[in-house]
Amino acid sequence: MAEKAKIAILISGRGSNMAAFVYAAKSPNCPYDIVLVASNDPEAPGLRLAEAESIATFAHPHKGMAREDHDDIMHDAILRSGAEYVVLAGYMRILSDGFVKKWSDRMLNIHPSLLPKYKGLDTYQRAIDARDNVAGCSVHLVTPELDDGPVLAQTEVAILPDDDADSLASRTLIAEHQLYPATVAHYVTRESNPDWILQQIRDRALALEESSERLSFGSPGWRVGGEKNGKYFAYFTQRLYGEESIGLLVKTSGLDEQAALIDADPELYYSPKFLGKSGWIAIRLDTGNTDWDHIADWLRKSWQRVAPKRLTKMAAIADQF
Repeated sequence: MAEKAKIAILISGRGSNMAAFVYAAKSPNCPYDIVLVASNDPEAPGLRLAEAESIATFAHPHKGMAREDHDDIMHDAILRSGAEYVVLAGYMRILSDGFVKKWSDRMLNIHPSLLPKYKGLDTYQRAIDARDNVAGCSVHLVTPELDDGPVLAQTEVAILPDDDADSLASRTLIAEHQLYPATVAHYVTRESNPDWILQQIRDRALALEESSERLSFGSPGWRVGGEKNGKYFAYFTQRLYGEESIGLLVKTSGLDEQAALIDADPELYYSPKFLGKSGWIAIRLDTGNTDWDHIADWLRKSWQRVAPKRLTKMAAIADQF
């Protein structure tokens, strides 16, 4: 099994969702380890549970502190723990924009409604008052705007005729305990998922001028130019021709550049069996830490090498502004 992702969990109270993560992480197939449970309240009951489960804890009260100063302290503690992801589990603090940006796409939260419905507080009563048939919970990425990040997963919870806010909350909490650890497990392994990797390439390749996608030898490829005279500038390879890795094939300037790249970083670059002798290079995408800006740069360079001059001239002019 690949090396497990390291997560830090922030709590403010009893930490029932945190407990769900703790017990989910005991499974040998769980793709993450909990390296820290931290709180803005040193008396939070969840800290005692984490300590009993031999998980490192950290607490620092926020009273009397500027929000940014407290967030800096929490951020430093998370970094020291080695965490790669932050999971908010009943952390009753509005986070500063600076803290959120530091953990962009690496911080998740769960909200007790079917977002975008009922952002903020009193979600259960608001759903009941609206005569909704279902309530629920949503796992989303954290962005500076409250409860507004991209939704990753949701679970619906039926509203019963005699429900009040407390009874609905108790059932929704059960759904949260099921949904949250499973969604985080899926999210932290996304960068080794072939479908996710392919979509990242597709989004970047098709953003280039006059590019289109077409299968080539059973694998997705991307061309620039017309339907009849278009040329391939990239291919997706998933263990093609017996190769073990998942990768992106792009054009270099020739065999000398190809050899230099492989010599400089053989863990990232390799010569593809089918196209290597013509100067193409393969870039590994299944390491779990792909630099997608680097991939976007390679796609554009490869595109420029085969695109019609009228397009490269336009691109060069656009780059000046």
